[in-house]
Amino acid sequence: MNRRLGLIIPSSNTTMESEFYAMLPPEVTLHIARLRLREVTVEELTRMEEKIEEEALKLKDAGVEVIGYGCTSGSLFRGKNHDRKIEVRIEKCSQLPAVATARAVIEALNFLGADKIAVATPYIEQINSLEKSFLSLNGFEVVDLKGLGIQSNHQIGKLKADKAYELVKGLQYKKADAIFISCTNFLTLPVIKRLEEETKKPVISSNTATLWAMIKRCGISLKVKEAGTLLETN
Repeated sequence: MNRRLGLIIPSSNTTMESEFYAMLPPEVTLHIARLRLREVTVEELTRMEEKIEEEALKLKDAGVEVIGYGCTSGSLFRGKNHDRKIEVRIEKCSQLPAVATARAVIEALNFLGADKIAVATPYIEQINSLEKSFLSLNGFEVVDLKGLGIQSNHQIGKLKADKAYELVKGLQYKKADAIFISCTNFLTLPVIKRLEEETKKPVISSNTATLWAMIKRCGISLKVKEAGTLLETN
């Protein structure tokens, strides 16, 4: 029997679908809805939220079991509990379980027993500051955070996985319990396992954390090779 996952992503996201497809077996299908966003700024993230319910209902029509809100910055920029509020909005209108990426990251880091984290992002400083605050308010010590200063989500989606690798290797991660690579549009899957081997730390991305939380929420048992410790031990 096929299982169906629903995912709401920014219109300019060209990475999350392909990384999910790479991690999912054929019997688990992915169904996508999109919200308009071109620039990763507070202004555009705010506008993107306006039609969450409309897109969630479209996914419900497809018979999905769970709905993910696949945007990291878009589920944390309003501060602590922003992620939970988005999940509640989706659950209230669709009557389906929901997972916001920022909440999935918190749950994944807690599952891994991480208190101190090093963070790599493609974002501009405004978003980096909001992300660091969100993580701190959720009980984590951010030992280092570095971003690429990119505002265009289209440009983020064009980055190669090697860029994520280089950014992580430039972090001060030795005192961290785990490494988090932020942004659902940042290609990371090809380098996560290599980074874990070289840093001796668990490495999660926005996409691995979101998938991990979604399959947990609807009771799918799935282990994914080469996607890092989080999904290998699920």
